[in-house]
Amino acid sequence: MTNENKVSRLAGLLYLIVVATGIFSLAYVPSQINVTNDPTATAGNIVMHESLFRSGIASFMIEQVAFLLLPLVLFRLFRSTSPTAAALMVALAVAGVPIALVSVGHRLDALALLTDARFGQAFAPDQLQAMAKLSLEAYGNGLLVTRLFWGLWLLPFGYLVLKSGFLPKLLGLLLMLGCLGYMVNVFGELLVPHYSDTLVSNYAGLPAAVGEIGTCLWLLLVGARRPKTGAA
Repeated sequence: MTNENKVSRLAGLLYLIVVATGIFSLAYVPSQINVTNDPTATAGNIVMHESLFRSGIASFMIEQVAFLLLPLVLFRLFRSTSPTAAALMVALAVAGVPIALVSVGHRLDALALLTDARFGQAFAPDQLQAMAKLSLEAYGNGLLVTRLFWGLWLLPFGYLVLKSGFLPKLLGLLLMLGCLGYMVNVFGELLVPHYSDTLVSNYAGLPAAVGEIGTCLWLLLVGARRPKTGAA
């Protein structure tokens, strides 16, 4: 196995951790906890499913550690293709990690407000639920900013995939389109009332999802294949 293949398999493993923990913490747990337009029911679910809520927070933290390491490994793989694009990829990916970790702290705040007996002695139940709601909204706002960087890093990453020939060019194209999809969703939520109810919000993230999962599996199962010189 070549050194490039070893690096690519490590990148694929880290990407798999990011994908698996991300699906659990950002999709599965909220689907079991959140009740749309009903903060009281959401608060009740947090208390009822406290272990699941804690697992979601832990999973999110693991995801961010893996996501911090992933672009550093990818840099080793793609730096010969374009040092500038590879450095930009790392910078944009890493920039989102501290924002995400600060944001998830608000979920810990909400959990403490709803489950810590000391807060129950100091505040009325409706006050605790209101403060917990504010904490969860602060988490959501922080996650919105984080998604900006989750999208932006895909642009240089997709470019590197296209230029290097290590991976199928289709994956590079999907990653670059994924950046566009992230931008549409981020600024749509910011600027368009009730954007989450629109058809666009349901499909804008598909290129990123297909591109990232496909890239993860290719790196893990196939590895980096340098194009043959003289093939022309």
